[in-house]
Amino acid sequence: MEITIIPYEDRYAEDFKRMNLGWLDRYHLTEAPDLEVLNDPRGTVLNDGGVLFLAKAGDEIIGSAGLKKEDEGVFELIKMTVTGSWQGRGIGRMLMDACLQTARERNVKKITLYSNSQFQRAINLYEQYGFRHTTLDNSPLETADVRMELIL
Repeated sequence: MEITIIPYEDRYAEDFKRMNLGWLDRYHLTEAPDLEVLNDPRGTVLNDGGVLFLAKAGDEIIGSAGLKKEDEGVFELIKMTVTGSWQGRGIGRMLMDACLQTARERNVKKITLYSNSQFQRAINLYEQYGFRHTTLDNSPLETADVRMELIL
């Protein structure tokens, strides 16, 4: 089945929320900042200059990733996930490529991300794309114990 990366549309709001809450809840990581984005992706990400991408297989939404504006030229990689049965097929790379292409088109200088050390596969992917571990200062998430950044 062909997998395509599409820009977020409001009609996929419930898919976006369900998919991300699935993994956040499974690992007991859901926090208020997550819920703010998942309950209002347009108001918290898109209206402020950010982007969200969805991975789609047929009519099913199977993954997401986005860039949330933090400061001028600085964005945070957010809500990167691929539904369980679709993992390991390069979809995370497709989503990352879409985010990085958009960042470069917008002359973004730096992308940050927050994660948790139990997600080694994701951290390995970030490292392959050139993200480097940095000091975890002023994290917006209590459960984040990893901070990484990519200088573009």
